[in-house]
Amino acid sequence: MTDIDIAQGIEMKPINEIGRDLGVDIEKMELYGKYKAKLPLELIDEEKVKKSKLILVSAISPTPAGEGKTTVSIGLTQAMNQRKKKTTVVLREPSLGPVFGIKGGATGGGWSQVLPMEDINLHFTGDFSAIEKANNLLAALIDNNIQSKTKSLGIDPRTVEWKRVMDMNDRSLRNIVVGLGGTTSGIPRETGFDITAASEVMAILCLATSFSDLKTRLGNIFVGFTFTGDPIYARDLNAEGAMAALLKDAIKPNLVQTIEGTPALIHGGPFANIAQGTNSILATKMGLSLSDYVVTEAGFGFDLGAEKFIDIKCQYGGLSPDSIVLVATVRALKYHGGKEVKLLTDEDTRALKAGLPNLEKHIENMFHFCKNPIVAVNKFPTDTDEELELIIEACKKLGVKATVVDIWAQGGNGGLDLADLVIETCDENSEKVLPLYDWSWPVEKKIKTVASTIYGAIAVDYTAQAKKDLQKIEKLGLNNLPICIAKTQKSLSDNPKLLGRPKDFVVTVRSIEISSGAGFIVPITGSIMRMPGLPATPAAERINISDDGNISGLF
Repeated sequence: MTDIDIAQGIEMKPINEIGRDLGVDIEKMELYGKYKAKLPLELIDEEKVKKSKLILVSAISPTPAGEGKTTVSIGLTQAMNQRKKKTTVVLREPSLGPVFGIKGGATGGGWSQVLPMEDINLHFTGDFSAIEKANNLLAALIDNNIQSKTKSLGIDPRTVEWKRVMDMNDRSLRNIVVGLGGTTSGIPRETGFDITAASEVMAILCLATSFSDLKTRLGNIFVGFTFTGDPIYARDLNAEGAMAALLKDAIKPNLVQTIEGTPALIHGGPFANIAQGTNSILATKMGLSLSDYVVTEAGFGFDLGAEKFIDIKCQYGGLSPDSIVLVATVRALKYHGGKEVKLLTDEDTRALKAGLPNLEKHIENMFHFCKNPIVAVNKFPTDTDEELELIIEACKKLGVKATVVDIWAQGGNGGLDLADLVIETCDENSEKVLPLYDWSWPVEKKIKTVASTIYGAIAVDYTAQAKKDLQKIEKLGLNNLPICIAKTQKSLSDNPKLLGRPKDFVVTVRSIEISSGAGFIVPITGSIMRMPGLPATPAAERINISDDGNISGLF
C-alpha cells in the first residue's frame, strides 16, 4: 500500500475531539472544515512552556528523497502517547515545490502520517498563499514608489533586493525584467522570483513571538538604498500594517491529527538549506502550552536545520531542547559510502561501513550541544539485520544510545524503544542547550565557527561580492545578527558532490543577503538558489484526481 492509500483508509476524528484532548474549548477553535482548525495565540502559556519538554529530531546528510525525519517525529509522538505521555508533534507545512518536484510531500509516511495528508500537502489553510501575497504586496509598493512622481522616496532601482515569490519550482523566473511597456508600466529593472518557502516573510512569520513583533519585523525588512545612499526599509513605505493584515490568520498555528489520532500542530515552512528550516516559535510554544512533551523536527541534516534551530530559533524564542534525536538510515550511509542511488536497496555492508564517517561527524556535532544524544535508525523494508546491527554497534562505540525504529510499518508500536530512551533523556536533562557562537562576534568569525566546527571546513573564502556585502552589513549596523548559512543539504561541505565526511575543503561565500526583518543575515555558499527547478521527471506527473475527488500519486 502507498502512503496515500493508507491515509485515505483511516477514519479521522473530528478536529474538535483532538482539541478536546488538548484541553482546548471548542469555542476557541477556528474550524477549517471537519478535520482542520486554527488555534488563537491567547492559548500560549509561557509558564507551562517552561515546564514542558522539547524533543528535537534531526538527521544525517540525506539522500535526494530524504531519510524519514518527519515520519520518525510523528511515529515517536504516537509512541510517547502510547506510553501515556501527553505529546504533540509540531511540524512545518509542506511547500508545493518539493510536492510537485523530486522529494514529494512532507506529512510522514506509512502508519506515521499527519492527516488529512492531501490537504496538508496542497493548499491546507492558506498560510503559504497569505505569505506570498504579503511578500508580493511589498514588491508592488516598491515599484509603485519608484514610479511615483509625488511620493517618491528616491529609491535607486539598481539596489532593490526584494523579489517576488511563488510556491512552485520554476527556474525560468529566477531572473526577469519588470517595468516594460512604456512610461505607464513602471521603471524597467532586473529582479526575479524566489520560492515562497525562501521568502523573508516566511522566516519572519516563523520567528515572530507575537502579532506586534510580527509587524515590527515586517517593518524592518531591508529594501535597498536611495540615490543618496540612505537605506530604505519596509516601514519607510508604510507597508508593515497591510502586510500584517494579510497574515492575521496565517500567524495562528494549525491543528490536525496523526494517523493514530494524536494531536499535531503544523505551521510555517522555511527551507533549511536557505532559511532556518523549522516551524514557528508560536506553534512550538502552543504545543508546549497544551501538552507535556513536544516533538519537533528541523529540516535536512544536523549541519543545517538543527544548528539553525539552536543558534537562531531557540535564542529568539527562549527555547532549549531537552532531548535531541538523530535519524540515520542504512540507505543514506550506503549512499555516502559511494553506492549509486538506484542500487541503495541492495545489501552492501562495505558501502555502509564506508559511509559511517558521515554519521560520526553528525554525532560529533550533536555533542557540541548536548551530552546525551540519541540515534534512531529508521528501518526500510530492504534493510537487512546485519546492516542495521552495524549502525547500532557503531553508535555504541561512540558512546551514543541508539535503537532501530520501524514506525513506517508499525506506527507508534515501532517506536516504543525510542520513546523510552527519549523520556529517560528528558528526565535526566537539566541543562540548557548553549548556542555555538555569540551574536556579538564579527560576522566572519561567526561564519568560520559554523563552517569549521559543524561542516569540518579548514577555511572560508569570500568572493569580491561577499566582501562588498560585508561592508554593506557594517554600514547598516547589522553585524550583531545571527547567521543563517545557505548551503547544499547533500554534503557537509558546500559542494554537493563531496559525500561522506569531506576533509580539507574550503567553504566559499559568494554573497551575503540581508534578512533584517527576520533578524539574521544569509551567507550564500556554493551554487545554492532561492528558486529551485523541477527535475527531469517531476512528481507532478504522477499526481491525479478521480471523478469522485480522490487524489492519487501523492507521497
